[in-house]
Amino acid sequence: MHGHDFAADPHSAYDAMRAAGPAAPVELAPGVEATLVVDYQAARTVLQNTTSFSRDPRRWKALNEGRIALDNPVLPMMAYRPNCLFTDGSFHLRLRKAVTDSLDRLNIGRIRRDVEPIAAFLIDRFSERGRADLLNDYAKLLPLLLFNRLFGCPAGIGDRLTSSMSAIFDGRDALKANEELTACLMELIALKRREPGDDVTSWLIQHPAGLTDEELKDQLVMLMGAGVEPERNLIGNALLLLLTRGSSTRGAGMLIEEALDHVLWNNPPIANYATHYPVHDVDLGGVHVEAGTPLVISFGGANNDPSLRTARQSLSKGGHLAWGTGPHACPAKSPATVIALAAIEAVLNALPDLALDVPAEQLHWRPGPFHRALAELPVRFTPTPGTRVAALQPAAGPAARPLPEPPRAPAAPAARDTGRAAKKGFWSTFLDIFRV
Repeated sequence: MHGHDFAADPHSAYDAMRAAGPAAPVELAPGVEATLVVDYQAARTVLQNTTSFSRDPRRWKALNEGRIALDNPVLPMMAYRPNCLFTDGSFHLRLRKAVTDSLDRLNIGRIRRDVEPIAAFLIDRFSERGRADLLNDYAKLLPLLLFNRLFGCPAGIGDRLTSSMSAIFDGRDALKANEELTACLMELIALKRREPGDDVTSWLIQHPAGLTDEELKDQLVMLMGAGVEPERNLIGNALLLLLTRGSSTRGAGMLIEEALDHVLWNNPPIANYATHYPVHDVDLGGVHVEAGTPLVISFGGANNDPSLRTARQSLSKGGHLAWGTGPHACPAKSPATVIALAAIEAVLNALPDLALDVPAEQLHWRPGPFHRALAELPVRFTPTPGTRVAALQPAAGPAARPLPEPPRAPAAPAARDTGRAAKKGFWSTFLDIFRV
C-alpha cells in the first residue's frame, strides 16, 4: 500500500481484496504488516465494537517485540499518543469531551470569517501569474494558516507551527520537525494560560476536564494532524472533480456541496486509517485476525462496497464512512465541511475561468497507505490583480472585517546573525497585513 501502483489505482486493489473476503493482509510500509477491512458491514462492526477492538497502539505486538523500526515512516501516524484518537474507555471519554466541547464553540459564521481573509491572502500571491498549483499554493496552506488562527497563535509561534507541520506531512526530517512542533505548542499553552483568548487552545485549557500541559499538547497535535492533511486533500480532490466536470457543469450542474459528498464517498481524503487492535483472536467474516495486530479500516474500500449501490447513487450523507462511526467518529465533520466549502467558493469566485493546466490523467497521486492525496493540482486562469486583501482592509468600509492581532509570545532567543534579516513566515506576514 506504500507504492506508486496502489496510489495510482487503489480501487482496483480494494475490489480484488473484497472478492476474496471482507478483509485482507496488506503491507502498510516495508516491514509493517496489517489487515485491511474493505467490507462495509465488517468495517462498521470493528468501528463500533469497543469490547473486542481497541484503538490503543500499546497493544501492537510487533512493535512491542521490536520488529518495527522506530524510524519506520508509518509510526508518526500509528504510535501511541495520549490523545482521544489512541485511547479507550473513561480516559478517552474525558479527553474527547474536552475536544468536542471546545470545537462546539466554533460556529459557521466565525469559520467563514476566518477563511475569507486567508483565502484572499493566498490567492493574491498567485493571481497575477495566471498559473498556480492549487494544492501546494492554496489547499495545503489554507488549513495550516486557519489552524494558527483557531489556536490563537502569535506570529513567531504560528510561523514555527506552520513550518514544522509542513515538514512532518512532507516527510522532511520528521524527528526534528516533531521536536519543534512540541516546543512551539508548549510555548503556546504557557502563553494561553497567562493570557487566554477566544480560541480553541484557551477553551481546552479552561475546560472542566482539567487537562495537563502534556495532555493539551497531544490534543492540539491530534487536531492539527487530523485537520490539516485531510482538509488539504478534501479541498484538492473536490477542486479536481469540479475542474474535470468543466466550468459549465460547475455553474449549472454539480454544486460544491455535491462535489464534497462525491469525494467523501469515492476518494475520501483519509482513505485507510482508524487502526484497531483486537484484544483477542477474532474471526472477521471468515478472516482470522490475531490479537494485537493492526486492523486498518479502509474508508475508501468500504464506501465502494457493492452492497451500498443505492446509497452511493444518491450520495447519501449518512451512508459513507469517511468521517468514521462509533465512539471515535470525527468530532469536527461540520467545521471541516464548512472550511472546505468556503475555501473552494473563494477560489472559484476569484478565478472564474479556472481550468486544469494538464490532462487529469497526467496528475500524480502521492504514495502512502493512509491518504488519497494529489501531489499537485496545476491550473491556469486569466491573470487578475492581487487586490483581494486590500478589499478587506479597514479602509474598505464597514463591510471589512480585519482580524485582531493575537497576543504576542515572549521574545524568542536572538537568532544567529547571518548578515540579513530573517525571512518572515506565512503567518507573521498575514498578521502584518491584517494588523489593525
